Amino acid sequence: MRVKQAIQSLDAFPRAEEHLLLKTQSGAFVSVIGLVIMATLFYHELAYYLTTYTVHQMSVDLKRGEILPIHVNITFPSLPCDVSVDAIDMSGKHEVDLDTNIWKLRLNSQGHITGTEYLSDLVEKEHDAHNHDHDKDHKDSHEEQHAHGFDAAAETMIKKVKQALANGEGCRVYGVLDVQRVAGNFHISVHGLNIFVAQMIFDGAKHVNVSHIIHDLSFGPKYPGIHNPLDGTARILHETSGTFKYYIKIVPTEYRYISKEVLPTNQFSVTEYFSPMTDFVRTWPAVYFLYDLSPITVAIKEERRSFIHFITRLCAILGGTFALTGMLDRWMYRFLEALTKPNPRSGLL
Repeated sequence: MRVKQAIQSLDAFPRAEEHLLLKTQSGAFVSVIGLVIMATLFYHELAYYLTTYTVHQMSVDLKRGEILPIHVNITFPSLPCDVSVDAIDMSGKHEVDLDTNIWKLRLNSQGHITGTEYLSDLVEKEHDAHNHDHDKDHKDSHEEQHAHGFDAAAETMIKKVKQALANGEGCRVYGVLDVQRVAGNFHISVHGLNIFVAQMIFDGAKHVNVSHIIHDLSFGPKYPGIHNPLDGTARILHETSGTFKYYIKIVPTEYRYISKEVLPTNQFSVTEYFSPMTDFVRTWPAVYFLYDLSPITVAIKEERRSFIHFITRLCAILGGTFALTGMLDRWMYRFLEALTKPNPRSGLL
């Protein structure tokens, strides 16, 4: 008997008799508020537990001999689709017929698509690592042809491009460039035209408007939370021209999903520079994207929060809310009791 009483004395939750419990309207009001608060906090805590978070780790990039995909989607509202896309890497190799998937969409003056052209003649050219401009060589290769006049094809091209300029046509270049995983650049310009043909069409480099809108520029598939800093960039020129250069630092990245699936991709940072055309500049306007790869790779891993941590936070939230509503109920009961209790001094008067 004494043992049973000793055990009962350890009860931290003593209960009063049912007929001694007093239920009030204020208590019911506080209870409803407490239940609403606990349900709301429980929902948010459950949603917080079910969402994943990411952990970033850095290490030395050991990848070699892989292909770097460059996803391009750029609109040139003031240039016809006779622009060329050239890719050059810093290895000094001369490779022809790169695996490309580039499309050029003809746009009218309202920006609507009027035609499509598939670009399959992308060429990676051998070059000097410190000189990206090959206009001089381009000029030398066509001096002999110029001396003998333009052929019928050149005349036809001149008329076609001039007509497109008069109609206010533009061009959207989109697709994927597959290049060597080394530093290099790709640029979009009128370098693909005969230098004298370009002179006849535009009447000088100052009239080549390389205004552009970058809808998408990325170096691999996208993962949750990625931010490509050039997406949505618009550079519109009015009564001037020049060369845009975007200096891009690519950071190799691996995104590891909670399902253990690994997504190899790249993120990047960028700085830009604009060089306006002057009378002393002999190059033609272009838009350059000069990229280099970081030796550091970033691993982003999705992780889920601990279930023990979830239970601990849940107990703290529910227990704290229950204790707070209990204190509020006692204060309200005493306050209402003080208001309704008759004043003993008023009975003596």
